[in-house]
Amino acid sequence: MYDVVIKGGMVVDTKRCTCRIGNVGITADKITYTGNDEITGHREIDAAGKYVCPGFIDVHSHVDGDDYAGMLSACQGITTTVGGNCGLSPVDMPEWFESQDGGFFMNQLMFVGHSFSLREAVGLTDPYMPADDRQIEQMEMLAAKALENGACGISFGLDYSPGASLKEVRRLCQVCAKYQKVAAVHTRLFTDKDLNSLYEMINVAKSTGVRLLISHFVYQYGNGSMREALDIVERARLEGIDVWIDSGMYTDWSTYIGTESYSPDVIRDNGYVLGDFIVADGAFAGRRMNQEIYTYLRAHAPEVSVICFTGKKEEIYMALNQPYAMPSTDAGAYAKGEGHPQIAGTYPKFFTEMVRERRDLDMATAVYKASALPAKLFGLENKGCIAPDMDADIVIVDLDRLKDRAAFPHIGAPDATPEGIDTVIVSGGIVVDDGVFTHTKSGRCMKI
Repeated sequence: MYDVVIKGGMVVDTKRCTCRIGNVGITADKITYTGNDEITGHREIDAAGKYVCPGFIDVHSHVDGDDYAGMLSACQGITTTVGGNCGLSPVDMPEWFESQDGGFFMNQLMFVGHSFSLREAVGLTDPYMPADDRQIEQMEMLAAKALENGACGISFGLDYSPGASLKEVRRLCQVCAKYQKVAAVHTRLFTDKDLNSLYEMINVAKSTGVRLLISHFVYQYGNGSMREALDIVERARLEGIDVWIDSGMYTDWSTYIGTESYSPDVIRDNGYVLGDFIVADGAFAGRRMNQEIYTYLRAHAPEVSVICFTGKKEEIYMALNQPYAMPSTDAGAYAKGEGHPQIAGTYPKFFTEMVRERRDLDMATAVYKASALPAKLFGLENKGCIAPDMDADIVIVDLDRLKDRAAFPHIGAPDATPEGIDTVIVSGGIVVDDGVFTHTKSGRCMKI
């Protein structure tokens, strides 16, 4: 008898990108049976009329162990999250992993970040100041130590440290390549029409051989530059450069008001209008920005998150239809009722819009992009597929009922959980049961 049995669902085969009706048996934290035999379990789940999918792997997140953010991600079907993105992470990896020993709602991977964390660790607090040779050497040593201790790669948030030199970026990418891990990059945009930022990182990948993941691609290049940006990526891939992209389901991005992304110069150079910004959290949550609020937050509350409404929606689909693209949330930690709807709505939107409504992707291909493709990128050999001996990370989705309920904070609740993601299993533990979050912390920190 199995611990958990899933009966009669459409089991998604991410190796062949097909679906078939079958049963799945789970013992402890592993899948131990797939097929059509009649099997029994201590817990049996009727999945008739629903899709049984390998758990979704979110390659760009800022959940980083936060319980409320983790709950919202799990309710989307995310069973593994990659944190420490955009250059903001722990530097002491053993300390981080030890802090998570009690388990979590999902499995977690962690980058070591350059643009905030490594730079600050070597005394660089001015985002416009390049590292000197001694500081570069110190960052190399710290990064190597983090990678040796289980970090999944190095993340860069070059938009937040515009003065970081190409030399320091290249040297750290060489370290990342040496350990055969991923470099994830929020590129150095001077305006939202800037493609030099993309060329810069493609050239770094070419010269170092690092595996490159361009972060939240639509937020970077989704305001009229998407086709040109994708052409750059595709030419690079044809040349043998190992480059991939991730993207959410929104064009409207958010970050801390105190970062360089919201400096007066950036607002001027991009032609942004303060009235197109909505405050995502804090005392002004849901308020439309004006000069008084902007000045106050920049001076007194720099860690408040603000949403910039921009971009062209069609470019979301253009990006995520590419075979080298995978969905991601860019989710972060917010108080209840606050934030950007990506924290609760990304994966429901991905499947409802791109599969059910637009039919850009069939269900099996969409699941592959959300699970097996990121597993391949990070070398997670036991994830991304429903088969014996694979990790028991499983999501049961009722595509007909699936509904994204998250809204922008001036309209509704950004943290409204979806309908139709009925069961989420992480390492054999049921984290979402018949649509109800169970608080089960069966997820693990993964050192790779």
